[in-house]
Amino acid sequence: MELIVTGICWYVTFVFCTVLHEAAHAWAAKMGGDLTAYYGGQVSIDPVPHIRREPIGMVVLPILSLIMSRGSWPFGYASAPYDSDWADRYPKRAAWMALSGPAANLLTAVVAGVLIRIGITFHVFVLPPVINFTTIAVGASEGVWTVLAMFLSMLFSLGLILAVFNMIPLPPLDGSGVLPLFLNNELMMKYRQIMSQPGFALMGLVVAWNVFGPIFRPVFHIAISLLYPWL
Repeated sequence: MELIVTGICWYVTFVFCTVLHEAAHAWAAKMGGDLTAYYGGQVSIDPVPHIRREPIGMVVLPILSLIMSRGSWPFGYASAPYDSDWADRYPKRAAWMALSGPAANLLTAVVAGVLIRIGITFHVFVLPPVINFTTIAVGASEGVWTVLAMFLSMLFSLGLILAVFNMIPLPPLDGSGVLPLFLNNELMMKYRQIMSQPGFALMGLVVAWNVFGPIFRPVFHIAISLLYPWL
């Protein structure tokens, strides 16, 4: 029963964080003049249009990964459509669109961290014996506070995971789309041409998956030290 509750909480957290990520992309594209995702219903935290667009990445893969990992954080994916011609015409706007998704996930982690600190201050949450992705904090008593502490712990962890992973500057991750913000027009056009070559996306995912652990571990430790500076 504990594994089932943990798995359900992880899946709800995954859906929320992923939908927020893609809705931020869609909203930024709309603000930049591309209404493609808006017309597809992605400028919304309603999970239905996002699940309808990517049922494998939003339902099948995360549930399978939860079953296989016995309650560890889930793996999946989602996407928001955009007009590639618009991105070519306005590369800076496209770069801000790419940045918006990880920024939304980082904001989620910050809000979850603030709520955890408030819970610690008012003694409804306590420090766990061991800190991990599922237990950044635990409830001071059984019942609703235990579930809420676990949910906020997962929001903190997964928000941070998605923000860091997606900011790795390799295609097809958002980090590769953010780099044009720091390039002049000539370098930016050359960069976009190189990144659009077939095969780069698959290679980028393989490399990113292998380097993520060494990158994320110190980031997670820093985040925990900011959350609990007295530890």
